[in-house]
Amino acid sequence: MSIQLVLAINPGSTSTKIAVYDGTNRILEQSISHSTDELGQFADMMDQYAFREKHVLEELEKDNIDLHDIRIIVARGGLLRPVPSGIYRINETMKDDLREGAASTQHASNLGGLIADALAADIDEAEAFVADPPVVDEMDEVARLAGHPLFRRKPIFHALNQKAIARKHARETGRPYEELNLIVAHMGGGISVAAHRGGRIIDVNNALDGEGPFSPDRSGTLPMGDMIKLCFSGKYTIKEVKKMMVGQGGIMAYLGTGDVREVIEKINNGDEEAALVLDAMIYQVAKAIGAMSTVLEGTVDGIILTGGIAFNQVVTDTIKKRVGTLGQVYVYPGEDEMEALAMNGLMVLNGEIEAHEY
Repeated sequence: MSIQLVLAINPGSTSTKIAVYDGTNRILEQSISHSTDELGQFADMMDQYAFREKHVLEELEKDNIDLHDIRIIVARGGLLRPVPSGIYRINETMKDDLREGAASTQHASNLGGLIADALAADIDEAEAFVADPPVVDEMDEVARLAGHPLFRRKPIFHALNQKAIARKHARETGRPYEELNLIVAHMGGGISVAAHRGGRIIDVNNALDGEGPFSPDRSGTLPMGDMIKLCFSGKYTIKEVKKMMVGQGGIMAYLGTGDVREVIEKINNGDEEAALVLDAMIYQVAKAIGAMSTVLEGTVDGIILTGGIAFNQVVTDTIKKRVGTLGQVYVYPGEDEMEALAMNGLMVLNGEIEAHEY
């Protein structure tokens, strides 16, 4: 029997993660780090395409992965048009939207589908997909209204990890995901806090485009009046303002670093400003969790803390202290994204699920 491998690709703001699975057996997982200096040479996100693809190929070669054994390539997806949860076959329409940024902005995840498609094109019998992209949209209609008919709330968030961790928690507690009311807070470079009801994410903040808690490098919700004045002050270009919101906002704007571990070190060395900034971020996460408890009408089967920041016990313990009366708090540090991507691909390979057309 020929080897049939599944390759998962997950580009992030400063890394490109890859994993290779033979069935359910993971034979490779690697996070390829990209320094600020390396990425600084590219004016736009799309300019990083060849650079990142080269690193993926070099890593596979270094680990003796034969490309022709790969049958399925699954990428995290990107900022596409809103779609229901699921796995989607990459087609020309999707590639156009990934290049142009259908969600009106660019993100490193947009590169994943393009790299996956290019690799699959060079491998006989290989197919390329994306799974649970950041634009998964299952929101209740009442959650879409923003306060003015020219605007609608739209979800851009960590859909892949939100879904994967919620399902993992359901398995571990012996209850179907479709029967649970959960609040999931993903805390990484961006922070998304979502209400899961009956297997759907019925409300969540736009974790990329300026809504919800501030994060290591994103500003989250800002005072609207002051933001309007800043935008019309003539001091900043639209590109500079967007950078304030994503990339140079949040903790980065206050302290010059987006690494929470460095912030904790500053606090341990007596830095009072660092302590206040971190506490403010935690405060906003807890407040968002409280808001989602009202979305679920107070019936909360569990509050889940996940993402890279959830490795930090200072953060998780402080959130637990603030929200513990709302429901049992569970901590799943890190991300299940690579396994989630690969298992989606494996199910397609085995004929257990069918891919959607984008």
